[in-house]
Amino acid sequence: MAARSYMSIGEVLISLKTEFPDITISKIRFLEGEGLIEPERTASGYRKFYDGDVERLRNILRMQRDEYLPLKVIKERLLHAEGGEAEAAEPAEREAEDDLAEPPTGLQMSLDEMSSATGVDRERIQELERFGILCEHGADGNRYFDGDDYQVLSIVKDFFKYGMEPRHLTMYRHFSEREASLFEAIVVPMIRQRNPEARRAAMDSLSDLARLSRKLKQAMLRTNLRQYIQQQGS
Repeated sequence: MAARSYMSIGEVLISLKTEFPDITISKIRFLEGEGLIEPERTASGYRKFYDGDVERLRNILRMQRDEYLPLKVIKERLLHAEGGEAEAAEPAEREAEDDLAEPPTGLQMSLDEMSSATGVDRERIQELERFGILCEHGADGNRYFDGDDYQVLSIVKDFFKYGMEPRHLTMYRHFSEREASLFEAIVVPMIRQRNPEARRAAMDSLSDLARLSRKLKQAMLRTNLRQYIQQQGS
């Protein structure tokens, strides 16, 4: 019997587990649903991962883990690479600094799944929830964390490397709540017009405001850090 030239999704999971301990079958399926990978299917509907599919998946996981790139930018980078436009990688990286990170859509993960997917223990996730950094959704019998929570936790876990605790991160929650209220007041008049064009304009305005806010915070933080370094060096 001829050897198979492809791998099943379970075999792919095993082959990637050493480099990406938090990889799960659900995450692989999610990336497929978002159009990042497109494995072939057998007549029975089972996924067939060839070497190229596995390498593509590995690159996607590395960009998520090492560079925190949003899926939109990862997809654009892959398209550039497939089109032989390697020189576009650097501009795409600069663009990622300004783009809003897009959380996974349609994701519903239990506490155990969140812990497995991110490598953060259950108790720490529950502590983050108590401080309002994460928020479970759904009815009591079907509680889950969504894509926003997954994205927040994926970023927050790196703060823990510096000895920070969930209570230290509440300033980000307070600031985001105040900022959201400010932006809401700006776009409410457009939303009240109750027509598709006004709603689209409101969403575009929110995206632009968020982008400007991020750039302003980066610039002001850089200024303050520079002053601190200068003071320490004098």
